[in-house]
This record gives sequence, C-alpha cells and structure tokens, in this order.
Amino acid sequence: MRDPRNSCADPLTRARSRRARPAGAAARRARRDSGDARRADGAQPPRSLDQQRPRRLRRDGADDVAGADTAHLARGRESFAESAADAQPAKDSCPPRSARVKDVPVNVATTAIPIAAARRSNAVVGDFVALTKPRLNFLVVATSAAGYYLGARAPIDPAAMAAAVAGTALVAGGAAVLNQLYERDTDALMRRTRLRPLPAGRVTPADARLFGITLSAAGLALLAARASALTAALALTTLLVYLLVYTPMKRRTPSATLVGAVPGALPALIGWTASHGTVAAGGAALFGIVFFWQVPHFMAIAWLYRDDYGKAGFPMLPVIDPEGARAGRQAVLYAAALLPTTLVPALVGLAGAVYLGAALVLGAAMIVLAARFAAARTDASARALFLGSIAYLPLLWIVLVADKV
Repeated sequence: MRDPRNSCADPLTRARSRRARPAGAAARRARRDSGDARRADGAQPPRSLDQQRPRRLRRDGADDVAGADTAHLARGRESFAESAADAQPAKDSCPPRSARVKDVPVNVATTAIPIAAARRSNAVVGDFVALTKPRLNFLVVATSAAGYYLGARAPIDPAAMAAAVAGTALVAGGAAVLNQLYERDTDALMRRTRLRPLPAGRVTPADARLFGITLSAAGLALLAARASALTAALALTTLLVYLLVYTPMKRRTPSATLVGAVPGALPALIGWTASHGTVAAGGAALFGIVFFWQVPHFMAIAWLYRDDYGKAGFPMLPVIDPEGARAGRQAVLYAAALLPTTLVPALVGLAGAVYLGAALVLGAAMIVLAARFAAARTDASARALFLGSIAYLPLLWIVLVADKV
C-alpha cells in the first residue's frame, strides 16, 4: 500500500497525513512548549512569516532593538526550516512520474469525429426508412399477412408466409419512395409533408430513385421466386397503377381517390393468392373490404388537411367543395357499401358467427361516424371518422383471423 506521507500522493492525502502524523504533532507541541517557556522568561513568541520581515530600523543608533528583531527573525526561519524539512519526504523516495502515471494522450477533436459520423449515419438510415412510410407499410404488412393466413388451405409454411409478406412490404416501400420522388415539389408546399427527406434536401433524388427501384425489384423477385407468378403480377400491377395512374391523377381530378384505392387494396389479394393460388370469392371479398374502407378514411384526411392540399394544387373534394357536402356524401356511400362486403367471408364459409356479429357492429359504427361527418363537416367529426377508421380495419382482421373456419 502506498505510504500516504509520500509526496507522490494527491494533495488532499498529503494534507491529511500531515495532520495525522505523530512526528509533526510532537514537533508542534515542542515548539509550543518552547514558546510558553520564552513567554515565562519575558521573551516575545515568534511571529508569523509576514511579521518576521525586518522592520525599518531607526537611524538613531538603537542597535539593541535591531539585534532583538534580528534574533527573532533568525529563530523564526530556523523553526520554519525544521518544519519544512520534517514535512518534505526524501527526494529518492518518490519514483519518476512516468512510473506513477501512464500518460494517455486524448485528442478531443479526433474522439468527437467518430461520434458525429455515427450520428450522421443513423440520421441517413432514418431518412431512408422514412421514405418507405413505415406506418403505412405496417398496415400493408398486416393486410398481406391476414390475406395469406385466410387463403391457406393447408398447414402454413412459416418461411413461405414470411417471404410473401416481405415481398409485399418491399414492393409497397419502393412504391412509396418513388411516389415521394415524383411529388417532392408539392410536398415542399404542404405543412404536413414539407419536412420529409426529399423536400427537406436530406436525401437526393438520385439516391431516392435508386433506393425505390431496388426495393421494388427485390420485392417482385422474391414474390416470383417464393410465391407464384400470379402473386408477382398482382404486385407489379399495384406498383404500376400507383405510380403511373394514381400519382399523376392526383394533380388533375378528385377521382384519383377511387383509383388510388385499387393499389391500396391489392396487398390483401396478394397475400391471399400467395397461399391459395387463385383469387376466389374469399380473396375478392378481402379486396373489396379494403377498397371500400379507404374512401371514408381518406375523406377524413382530405378534410383535415384541405388547406395543405389547396396550397399544393391537389383538387381533392374538400378543396373544390369547401362546404364538404360532396366529401360527406362519399364517406357515407362507401361506408354503407363496406358493411355488406364485410359479410361475404361469413357467407362463403370463410368465417363463423362470431365474425359475422363483429362485422355488423363495426360496420354500423363506421356508418354512424361517416354520417356525423357528413352532417357536421367539422374538424372534430372528421378526426373522429379518421380515428374510427384507423381502429376499424385491425379489429376486423383480428376477429376474421380468430374466427376462421
């Protein structure tokens, strides 16, 4: 253990050791006793170092006073020298500094560079992930997985199901990237979308184009290899209709909403055909459910962001009809069409009575929310319809999957 009296220790340790060292205490007691003895003899105690400086001597020949002061000064210096010698360790006892502390040079600038680079790398990855619209893609994945499970006529192969769902997700993600590439100028005009990676300049158009094409090609290849030619063809149809028909139509006519509902509903059919092999009545019912569901859902979104769509030049129904009467009618019409469509899986033997009852309740709730929006045409009623539609589809899939016959 290191001797605390060694000067190699830190200053606090040396200070504590000096207070606790018996030899130093004995020396102080000896000096105090000698001072008491001098005071008993009539001599003055030694002054502090500041007081021990020679005073300006009078030039009147008072040599006795000067001699007394000089003697006091000498005694004080001797006492201080003894104390310092007692407290100072031998020079040979302290090892060289290189033996005590290993100097590790730290370059703050070079240390900060990898951290900053890692942060930039994470931000870039996050921007590319954001281009795929992960929240929307999650709904696509859930719909495709439900379609695969419902269409399966034999025990499910987990690897085949994962390949079908992953291929659908890749195609949907690639379509989202390429759609944002085409709409980056209008996205920059909308408060809701102006901070997306492309309009904000965090991702270049060339990188986005390469990323979107790569995702789409990988998804199509995966579906063709692990699912079927029909499934891959449906995925290709989804991609082409979304990019070449729906995206340009958004700038020209409000009917683009109905066209966009087609590629939005195809993932359910893609999942179904991947396991079933053909479309059949059950697959058509799944497609119809998602198709009709999208219209009231999107009417609520278009109403809530009608100002943004107007600034960007998109002729949505709430933009060309600010009163919202047409948007309200569309929401009610397609919510009403949704209810009987959801009953088809039970009618064709795909699901049982539990699903049938749940479909009736959920469908009635959607009609009520759409009717309230059509009557009030307020942000509150539109938000209620939007949130209700968000909850509707996952609940319907859960009950349908759980009650599959």
